[in-house]
This record gives sequence, structure tokens and C-alpha cells, in this order.
Amino acid sequence: MDNSRRDFIKLAAAAAAVGAGTLAPAQQAEAATATAIRPIPNSAADKLRLVTFAPDAKGAPRIGVVKASGRVVDIGAAAKKRGVRLAFDPSRMVSLIAGNDRALKQVMELAAASDEGPALDSVRLLPPIPHPTRNVYAVGWNYLEHFEEGQAMRATPAEVPEHPVFFSKGVHTVNGPYDPIPYDPQVSTLIDWECELAVVLGKRGRNIREAEAMNHVFGYMVINDTSARDLQLKKHGGQWFKGKSLDGHGPIGPWIIPASQLDYNNLHLITRVNGVVKQDASTKQMYFKVPRIVSELSQGLTIEPGDIIATGTPPGVGHARKPPEYMKPGDVMESEIVEIGVLRNVIQQAQA
Repeated sequence: MDNSRRDFIKLAAAAAAVGAGTLAPAQQAEAATATAIRPIPNSAADKLRLVTFAPDAKGAPRIGVVKASGRVVDIGAAAKKRGVRLAFDPSRMVSLIAGNDRALKQVMELAAASDEGPALDSVRLLPPIPHPTRNVYAVGWNYLEHFEEGQAMRATPAEVPEHPVFFSKGVHTVNGPYDPIPYDPQVSTLIDWECELAVVLGKRGRNIREAEAMNHVFGYMVINDTSARDLQLKKHGGQWFKGKSLDGHGPIGPWIIPASQLDYNNLHLITRVNGVVKQDASTKQMYFKVPRIVSELSQGLTIEPGDIIATGTPPGVGHARKPPEYMKPGDVMESEIVEIGVLRNVIQQAQA
């Protein structure tokens, strides 16, 4: 048995114990930590990886940069050490995003000048934007194969949309890249996966032309639009908001990479559940591209720095499989964009 397979079996066993609630609190914390493997993909090693982290479970959030060495540079501490007056609040990612080019330049200079800081596996990575000021915007039916696999779910067949289909996820869906996802069978038992590219907006705007839309994009991260299919399809009139908005059902991260360092149109998305690949696609397959999405969202609607857009999921969701597949306590959901990084979340039974 190779080491990677052995490590996954160990990870899955720890995750199952956490999800089933069979461990004491201290053991649960230790097991949860075991699931939080933090790989830095080779394709992202030369990118600027912006994180919000805490030095321990109770520490205050702070902005950091993950270096290729695996060290996390605390930007606030690095600025203080070098007598640099920052143009943003080093504890708030949205403040950095709103600071635009000047703020980003300061971060890059401080990160380049230092390789000091804790190891990535010794800190807690929080959601890069822990507390969005507004709901997460999301796009439905943006991969044609996912649209087609979803026809079987709909009571009335739909036509391919001429414009992006928008909905939103409540702010409390936002979850950390390695944090557990709550599972409450009294609310939903049909929990499904949806790996997506998340766009982080960087500038305020309204009625933005498509040709100018990328000027309003700050960066990218991974998001999983984790969905409660029974709520989405069988309750509340068939609308999407409630089934997409359960607390903790929107892990994001593990970091933000600036838009200038990635090609949004050529990113590789993968979802794995307990190590089994469920989704495997490319953003090349997106029907509506990022500039079109940003432009149409902004028509008559003001976008703000720190707004998040989930750009749609490719085919391979559990609900469309035959027979349908759903996640249960103890399952490990991995959401990966190869050029960005991996989210790894355990489905965890809610405590009575």
C-alpha cells in the first residue's frame, strides 16, 4: 500500500469518528486536526496566497501570506517590525481588498522580504473572508452538462438560459477550508456536493460593461455550494435559497489568489468524497464566463469590494447519479481547483 493511500485511510477513519460523534471532545479536536492536511499544489507554489488565519483556536484573525516554504507571514507583524504604515486593517481581508493596488503592493513587498512565521500546519486557516457583509452570489446552470443532468430533477424541463441564473447563499453558510460541515437529519438528509470557482470582487461598481468587468475582480478561491436537495427541490416552493443556505454549507478558501496570477478560463475542478472522484471538469466548460457574470450581476445592482460570486458547478453532483448519492456523517468532502488549492471538510453530525 502506498503512503498516500495509507494516509487517506487514516484520515477517513479519523473523520468517521468525528462525524459519528464517538470521540471525547479532546479526541474529536485531535481527529479533526488529522483531517486538515494542507497541501500546497505545485501549480500554486509561485502564486500569492492570501489567507485569514488564527495562531490557535482562540486567536484573533489576521491576514497572512503562505510562502512556498510552507511558512505563513503575518502581514501585520511584518509591517510593524519594518515600520511600515499599512493602507489597510491587517486583521480584515475585505479592508485589504478595498485597498486595491496600493494595499496589494504592500502585502507583496512585505511577503517578499520575509520567510518568518509559523508553519501552515500549525495555524488555523479561517475562511479568507470570514464574515461577508452580504450574501454570497451564485450562478446556476453554468455548465451545460450539469444543466442536462439536472433536467431529470425538474418537474418541467427548462430551456438553456440566455442570461446567467442568479441566486444567493446566506452569509452564515460561509465555512473554513478545513472546518466540519454540520449535518442535522431533522433538517435535511440529502446533502450534496458542488465544487465551484469563487470570484472575489475588488471594486465597487454598477452597470459595468463586460469589457471592463475584469477590472472589478480581485481574485479567486475555491467554494463548495453544498446543497440540501430535499429543501431545494421538495420544500419552500422549489426555490433555491433555503436549500443552499444552511449554516456552514459553503466552505471557501483555502486562500485567495489575485486575478492577475490565474487564467479563470483554464482551471481544473475536482470533487472527491472519501477519496472517490465525483466531479472532474474545467472552467473552459463554463457557459457564461467571468466577465459576463460580473457584468450582468451589476446591472442595476451595486457590487462591493469583498463580494463573492460562486460561478456554477460542473456535472457529477450526487443527486443526479443513478442511484442518487448523498453525504452522511463521517464523509470527507474534498473540493479542489488544481491551480488554487484544496478544501477538505468532514460531514459532522450535529450534537443534540
